[in-house]
Amino acid sequence: MKKLLITLVAALGFVAGAHAAGGGIALDKAPIKTNDLVSLQNGAKLFVNYCLNCHSAAFMRFNRLKDIGLTDQQIKDNLLFTTEKVGETMKAAIDPKQAKDWFGANPPDLTVIARSRAGSGGSGADYLYTYLRTYYPDETKATGWNNLVFPSVGMPHVLWELQGKRVPVYDTVTEHGHDVQVFKGWKQITPGTMTPAQYDQAIGDLVNYMQWMGEPAQNTRVRVGVWVLLFLSVLTLFAWRLNAAFWKDVK
Repeated sequence: MKKLLITLVAALGFVAGAHAAGGGIALDKAPIKTNDLVSLQNGAKLFVNYCLNCHSAAFMRFNRLKDIGLTDQQIKDNLLFTTEKVGETMKAAIDPKQAKDWFGANPPDLTVIARSRAGSGGSGADYLYTYLRTYYPDETKATGWNNLVFPSVGMPHVLWELQGKRVPVYDTVTEHGHDVQVFKGWKQITPGTMTPAQYDQAIGDLVNYMQWMGEPAQNTRVRVGVWVLLFLSVLTLFAWRLNAAFWKDVK
């Protein structure tokens, strides 16, 4: 029994150490404001320019962007790179066969990615917000990049010119009798075209758009839900008083 307990403790220490060394970090809270039209418009621009080259959003049509304040002409002039009609869905510019050869798998559709990535550690938006901000150079990988949230990811860092290059910094701590590497922060190697604060804001806008894209009617649904609850509250009051009036002479 004693040997078994020692083995279990050692195993737990090994797993904890492996998790820390593997770069497992807590998810940052995404600044989601799906009623912020300026943020959504900037996020849509970033999505079309950087994501739509490889990833599709097959359940989203370009003309739905009118819901975030864009006109058909603005969509045609600034966002239509993969089709000529605003009524078409957002299809990737890349050939699926080439994508599979280059990345090992066809890049997934992103229409509802912000909803599908939700877990116990945070929302899907939190996952994407942290993921897109935790890339670092890694010469051992085919793409030259790795990620703290998704180790050995097949997707390269397509936004690296905006963020620049930076590497994670670790502290060595002792846990369960073992020295493990715990993520401390980042060290900037080369600057990007954006400052760290500007890049975080840009990623916040991109994730905000992806959250909205997963359910474009969500703001309308919430507004209608509030009015329905108010109506039911008033109706309940009238029904209660009407019931009292019907039964006031009944003993």
